[in-house]
Amino acid sequence: MALTDAAGYEIAGTLTQRYLSRSKFGVGEGKAEEAADMVRERTIDVIVFDSSLNAAQSYNLAKLCKVEVKDREKLILEIFAKRATTAEAKLQVELAELSYELPRAREKVKRAKLGEQPGFFGLGKYQVDVYIRMMKRRMATLKAKVAEVRDRREIFRYRREKTGRQTVAITGYTGAGKTTLFNRLTGETKEVDAGVFTTLSPTTRGVDLGRKRILFSDTVGFINRLPTYMIEAFKSTLEEVSFSDLALLLVDASTPVERLEVNYMSCVTTLAELDVPESRILKVVNKVDLLAPEELEDKMQRLGIKDAVSVSARTGAGVPELLQRVSARLEGSGAG
Repeated sequence: MALTDAAGYEIAGTLTQRYLSRSKFGVGEGKAEEAADMVRERTIDVIVFDSSLNAAQSYNLAKLCKVEVKDREKLILEIFAKRATTAEAKLQVELAELSYELPRAREKVKRAKLGEQPGFFGLGKYQVDVYIRMMKRRMATLKAKVAEVRDRREIFRYRREKTGRQTVAITGYTGAGKTTLFNRLTGETKEVDAGVFTTLSPTTRGVDLGRKRILFSDTVGFINRLPTYMIEAFKSTLEEVSFSDLALLLVDASTPVERLEVNYMSCVTTLAELDVPESRILKVVNKVDLLAPEELEDKMQRLGIKDAVSVSARTGAGVPELLQRVSARLEGSGAG
């Protein structure tokens, strides 16, 4: 699981249940007991639950298994916190963390008051209403600061439009190779990581295409089942895609086809939610150096992709054709 790898966890065992129940453990009691047995037998430190848990379910499972329990949303937030390096990213991550904690606060404070669970964020046993008001005040402050960032971006976009420069956003599922392609196109040396969410704040650089200078932006990666509040927290970042003249949808061709179908549809759905029309999307199939042409063709047929550019961001194969296609699409758009 890419998320656990990115968070730095080694998987010691896996349990699956076909249909998740909404019981006190989030899974059936039998499956929860299996998890407790596995924890004891294999000296496991953390349970990662590949779905959302409410505060009571998380507490009940942790109490039964006697280890920390993290649901999928908490794991993503943990990765975000590790990857956040800019002031903007840190603001957005803290806002997302508070949005996650707010609906769970009443149960956590209740447990803390009963002595069953220590206060979180080091705050102790606050009265529930006082505690929640404090969280809401902090969220309001963070939203105002993120709005300031968004306003600055709008000013930058306005200035770019005044100069007639067109923009291209490199998008795609997290880990698809967006930063590697960005480095290849712009000559940058941004950090590249095989894990997910290496980029949380966009970086924009100019590239000369013929007699025009085009601005390319490396953007945050998409992920399947990303909660609405996380998308909202990172809205100022994602708007780089919404306002671009062209979005490159990067597809990792080396991904197993069943998972690739899910990842691809997640990207298509997210771009639609960001109001990016099909006419402003150019599909780019990356990592083609890692599979045979027949396998690549089969995967593209499964995805229903017919007019993509095939590249290897790592080796540079296909990049000249990609730049030609970008130039042609931008000229045909009538922008600039």
